[in-house]
Amino acid sequence: AQPLRLCPQAVHETILSNRFLIVRAKELRCGREESRRFYREHAGRFFYRRLVEFMASGPMWAYILAHENAVPLWRSLMGPTKVFRARNSVPDSIRGAYGLTDTRNTTHGSDSPASASREIAFFFPEFNEELWYQQEEPRLRRGQVYYNAEERVHCVSRDEEAELA
Repeated sequence: AQPLRLCPQAVHETILSNRFLIVRAKELRCGREESRRFYREHAGRFFYRRLVEFMASGPMWAYILAHENAVPLWRSLMGPTKVFRARNSVPDSIRGAYGLTDTRNTTHGSDSPASASREIAFFFPEFNEELWYQQEEPRLRRGQVYYNAEERVHCVSRDEEAELA
């Protein structure tokens, strides 16, 4: 496994190299209470406390990603939850390359579009998913986008904005 400090950049590069559009991105920290809320569906399970502790242990990046079949594609890029399995069966996956243990496996990915909507609202309460689908998504789908490296997100190209005004 690579040193963890390389992990956020490597994950970001994996997102870009697999042609995901980064709709929103932010670095944040979740405290224990927030982490408990995020993982509440796992409360009472043997790994719950370790998940909460790991999530609360330091800064992380949260993303809203767009791609055809984004949920299954992202889950495939992450690799299996079990790091041992990921290292042996898909060593180039994110978890295969950077995961430490089954609860410290580097990344999280929604398991369905409904979970994605719930998790987006958790990390990006200011984001209006319905409005995004009405206004931004059609423009991004047309492919006239650019990557803003400073903001770490994809934006509608300026020519497209002028055309639509």
